Amino acid sequence: MSESHRPKHECGVFAVHGHKDAALLTYYGLFALQHRGQESAGIASSSGEGGSFNLHKGMGLVSQIFAPENLESLTGTRAIGHVRYSTTGSSTLLNSQPLVVDTARGQIGVAHNGNLVNAAALRAELEMKGSIFQTTVDSEIILHLLAQPDDSLGGPIGSFRKLEGAFSLVVMGEKEIIGVRDPCGLRPLSLGKLDGGWVLSSETCAFDLIGATFVRDIEPGEVVVINDQGIRSEFPFTQSREAFCIFEYVYFSRPDSRLRGVTVSKARVNMGRELARLHPVEADVVIPVPDSGIYAALGLAEELGIPYDPAFVRNHYIGRTFIQPTQLIRDFNVRVKLNLIGEAVKGKRVVVVDDSVVRGTTAKARVVNLREAGAKEVHLRISCPPHKHACYYGIDFPDPEKLIANQYTHQEICDYLGADSIGYLDIDGMVRATGLEKNSFCMACFTGEYPVPFDTAFDKLIMERRKESAQLLPDQSTQPPLFSPRS
Repeated sequence: MSESHRPKHECGVFAVHGHKDAALLTYYGLFALQHRGQESAGIASSSGEGGSFNLHKGMGLVSQIFAPENLESLTGTRAIGHVRYSTTGSSTLLNSQPLVVDTARGQIGVAHNGNLVNAAALRAELEMKGSIFQTTVDSEIILHLLAQPDDSLGGPIGSFRKLEGAFSLVVMGEKEIIGVRDPCGLRPLSLGKLDGGWVLSSETCAFDLIGATFVRDIEPGEVVVINDQGIRSEFPFTQSREAFCIFEYVYFSRPDSRLRGVTVSKARVNMGRELARLHPVEADVVIPVPDSGIYAALGLAEELGIPYDPAFVRNHYIGRTFIQPTQLIRDFNVRVKLNLIGEAVKGKRVVVVDDSVVRGTTAKARVVNLREAGAKEVHLRISCPPHKHACYYGIDFPDPEKLIANQYTHQEICDYLGADSIGYLDIDGMVRATGLEKNSFCMACFTGEYPVPFDTAFDKLIMERRKESAQLLPDQSTQPPLFSPRS
């Protein structure tokens, strides 16, 4: 089912090195990360130098793609995996990840969460050198850069320096697993340990499922190389200010994950408390829009001393496609996912807590639903500021002209939705809820202040990128080579 009223999830990546059940652990890891992408999933595995990579990918959910026989074929002690929602490139099996290729450097596999803002320039440059692209995803650019036989950039690690934008990567070579996080740290990536092996994941909730111990977050601008000799860390990028996507706390990440030392559920409860203090209201019941509105609604209800009631019931078993009933059932796309327990709101003043209002069409349908059920008043409370700007770093928001807050005032939005009032959390309250520093976040979708240049800015910067690429990294002669050419 299309959910165009909501921001689309990002992708999730997972990797295991040094475990006999690497692919099976990756399967469970992707299952824990399923909320980050439901279009496709894949796992690539390898047993070591000289052995062929094993790969299985498919369209749909993790549980639909991997049968026991598929997992049995994914042999080896190393694996990388990916769940995808497309932010660049169409939703097809060809564009699913991991992407795997056989090169002069050996076999290489890549799984990517994020969005490269200089993808067009890099692709044009690579095509001029003879690269032939098989997909329409920006992640394939990374694969082509890693496959380049020219070591003038400082080898594969130096190739990462050409990337601009948001990228948390797991890369598998014939000897190693590599984890990479962009210099701003826009997307999350964490390191864990299990039975003597190492694990990388977009979120820590995947560690909990497989019984891995959280070690630490991969730092912004860090490259970790994991092989049979152990793990080492390098920082090949030009230093940049940290700009972690704050919407991970608001909506994307699972509530049981920890990001930068903060549990997501705690941050969301705090957002609800901040929202209650900023926009108090007299009401009889607080109800959340599940699932991401649950914790903020709890915080708001506790702060205002109003009873909490999960009156919207979510259907968790919606497949990727189903027969649309046209006009047979009004507001079908809303009602098929959330149904209202009418007696919980009849004759009551209701506060509805949601994480965001993007286009407004679904919020309007929910207000109508509440009115039809007999709610006396409907007050909307949103646990983040109004979305007014596009995201260029891996979140598929609509064009700005389709963002309701970009086009209308709060009162106009309230009137359109048919609510008695609407209140958005402000930026300062949202940041306070995390307990972290304001200048460590990317909040471009709220403020329009982008930490990394994009689009036409890269036409001007392409020559600078080429100059930078000519600078070698510090001497790596004491380290084992990555992706060594085959003899």
